[in-house]
Formats: sequence, structure tokens, C-alpha cells
Amino acid sequence: MTGDTKKKILRKPSRKTVIASGAVLIVCVAAWLFFGQNIVGEKNIRFSQLDEDDIPKTIETDVIPEYRELERALGCLVDGKVYVLVTRGEKPTAGYGAEVEKIAIEKTKNGTNMKVYASFTEPEEGKAVSQVTTYPYVVAETEMTSLPDTIELVVKYAR
Repeated sequence: MTGDTKKKILRKPSRKTVIASGAVLIVCVAAWLFFGQNIVGEKNIRFSQLDEDDIPKTIETDVIPEYRELERALGCLVDGKVYVLVTRGEKPTAGYGAEVEKIAIEKTKNGTNMKVYASFTEPEEGKAVSQVTTYPYVVAETEMTSLPDTIELVVKYAR
């Protein structure tokens, strides 16, 4: 190596370079603090959607009647298992449906958040449906053994 090459390699960084590097570092730290709760991402939770006959009696008698008029997702701990209930609220006719597509858990700065991804269906246009008030819901059994701190319902409407 020549003397000129050594000087270029070992040259002290300019004040402008130090300030720019510091600013980039500050922006990165601020972004990590602001968005850091979601950097780790979601962990998918295995679940199985239950038939009406397989829903635990406690959920059927105590929880569903209490929440059936609301559109929401909630968790229930029954016999050491977490069940997820997704309700559609009161609907004027038959033909409305709900299905759980995915359940994920994520760590947040306030604890854990469960995201319940559901697909809601509407009655087909022009199809005759019963003119009776309905309360569509679905229950899923998860592999979890404790409830998260919060639950969020993410809905996709499908035909």
C-alpha cells in the first residue's frame, strides 16, 4: 500500500458524516421504538372450528346469549383450553355466516394481542331466505391454555 492509500483509509470522518450517521441512528432507534411491537410479527395459532354439537355447554349457555347481539371476537377459557367466539350480531334474515380463517398471537408493549381473522358472508342476492331474526356465530377451539391480554377482530366480507 502506498502512503496515499493509508491516509484515505485512516482519515478521520468529517463532521458532516458524523452528524449524518448520528441522525440515521436516531431515526432507526425511534422507528424501532415506535414500530418495534410488530417487528417480531405474528405467530399463527392452530385451531379447529367446532360444530354446534361440540361447543362446550358453558359457552353455549353463558357466553353466546350474552354476546350474540354484538359483532366481535372474544376468548373463553374452559377446562384449560382457550375457545374463540366470533359473533355477527343480530341479522334480519337467514343466510348470514361467519368463519374463522386464521388466529394469530403477537407481542405488544402492553402484553399479548390475539388477532382473529374472520370471513363474513351475506345472503346471496335474489335468493329466497327465511324472514327470521338470526344471530350468526362461530366457535373455534385453540391450542392455547391462557387468554391473551387483548383480542382484535379482523373481518373480510365475502359473498
